[in-house]
Amino acid sequence: MPIINRIAEFHQDMIRWRRDIHAHPETAFEEHRTSDVVAKTLESFGIEVHRGLAGTGVVGTLKGRKNGNGRSIGLRADMDALHIHELNGFQHKSTNEGKMHACGHDGHTTMLLGAARYLAETRNFDGTVHFIFQPAEENEGGGRVMVEQGLFEKFPVEAVYGMHNMPGLPLGTFAVRSGPMMASYDIFEITVTGRGSHGAMPHQGIDAVVTAAQVVTALQTIASRNTPPLDSVVVSTTQIHGGDTWNVIPDSVVLRGTTRSFKPEIQATIEPAIRRIAEGVCSAMGATMTMRYERRYPPTVNTARETQIAADAAALVVGETNLDRDVTPTMGSEDFAFMLQAKPGCYIFIGNGPGDGGCLLHNPHYDFNDEALTLGASYWAKLVENVLVKQA
Repeated sequence: MPIINRIAEFHQDMIRWRRDIHAHPETAFEEHRTSDVVAKTLESFGIEVHRGLAGTGVVGTLKGRKNGNGRSIGLRADMDALHIHELNGFQHKSTNEGKMHACGHDGHTTMLLGAARYLAETRNFDGTVHFIFQPAEENEGGGRVMVEQGLFEKFPVEAVYGMHNMPGLPLGTFAVRSGPMMASYDIFEITVTGRGSHGAMPHQGIDAVVTAAQVVTALQTIASRNTPPLDSVVVSTTQIHGGDTWNVIPDSVVLRGTTRSFKPEIQATIEPAIRRIAEGVCSAMGATMTMRYERRYPPTVNTARETQIAADAAALVVGETNLDRDVTPTMGSEDFAFMLQAKPGCYIFIGNGPGDGGCLLHNPHYDFNDEALTLGASYWAKLVENVLVKQA
């Protein structure tokens, strides 16, 4: 693998940075220590640093040897951790109880810092690169907040690029595709209200549990009967709450869940379908319902030109045989989607190796593969040098 030699020389530094961040995980909008570490590290490279977007966001700006006709691109990494109790036993495990880097954002941050170090030393490009370190990717939409607070007005770019590690994808490989890469992410909460009664005398009440159970089943017809067969939709009820004891049918039951889709026009049909089905089932059973629905993340959609650019850069690092240019999209979601709504760009997967021993995303046994650090940093560097080509 043609990892950039200079990046390979400071691999141990990158491992040290990554494990330090892993040991001190911080969750959405609370990444104060991580933000400090990132800002100070960028400043040590001689990179101009801006702080404060989305609270804990950091943007480093580096100019190449020439202006490059005003051209600029953005590279984004996420910094936040998850509310998970880490079950690993290694030395760099989480020191913050109940919080863990279980999705590899510690590695994402480190790979971009490694690229920033190399590019600051060499400046083998013309134009400007903005290193975007984003808070609150997990659930809270820090990418949306950065965009709303003027990220691309303060730091204009022609395109923006992101990257995520993928357990199960072999180390030394990349995967990408043009078009939908990841799904939208919405949530719903349905409260089914009946009339409570004794568990031995159900005829005296309106059973919210039975009604809620039928709602859960009926919601599956959204994917199987309400959506065109060639489009993809997931409607998952992930929580059911109701009742306090064995012999009482509760007055109400709460259902919560998530929905996913790849197309905005399909995403727009899901909420009214859930409402129609839940209202219909509840009415038939004599119950009532209320619903809260939140649009969280749009689909992550790569633009064709930028996908070609990203894939070509990845091929320079790992070779064409280790690059999948048409990977199957995933129903997972990503708030980088908000940046792709604002600017053309591409989101790519980098292999993290096997998921042995629970080394899977959002698993308490997960750990980022340190051998991928130099690969990711080399990819970022090649991408910058390919897009912002140094003129003779």
